[in-house]
Amino acid sequence: MKNIVLGITGSIAAYKACELTRLMIKAGWNVRVIMTSAAQKFVTPLTFQTLSRNPVGLDQFALPENWEPGHISLAERADVFIIAPCTANCVAKLAHGLADDLLTATALATRAPIVIAPAMNDGMWDNPATQENLQTLRRRGVSIVEPTDGELACGKCGKGRMAEAREIFEKISTLVDWSRRKSTGVD
Repeated sequence: MKNIVLGITGSIAAYKACELTRLMIKAGWNVRVIMTSAAQKFVTPLTFQTLSRNPVGLDQFALPENWEPGHISLAERADVFIIAPCTANCVAKLAHGLADDLLTATALATRAPIVIAPAMNDGMWDNPATQENLQTLRRRGVSIVEPTDGELACGKCGKGRMAEAREIFEKISTLVDWSRRKSTGVD
């Protein structure tokens, strides 16, 4: 069984992560969800606990049930690490190696392939700082599922709308297949 860590950040697109979780569970994958405090303003942890059938990681400093630092154990278990939606704030943290919450600390500690699905306003997407941060992540091997053009939560139309769950799932599927080939020595 493949282990997927799904990070969810504070964006209205967090509702799409519900469908993504459902698709991954249906594929037979073990999904562990980490939510930022901002993500919890959009969708509740109970939703993801129910969909994933696993506890949801919320607090980097929560006392574990057994001795095992939460962010390290999740980082080591991951076959693929996905952040969907990934806000401009999270993109910047990842690009600069910041680890100030459970999600970014786990992302920094993992050796698994990382996939992000950005979601933000078109002005934030087009900002040179965001584009430079994305280039940094690409150079480091992070896979980016590009946002689409469309109606944004702010009422404008432009690029920044998170890709649909099916497209993100298909990208993760290629990495899970790659991970399987690597672990079995098959090329």
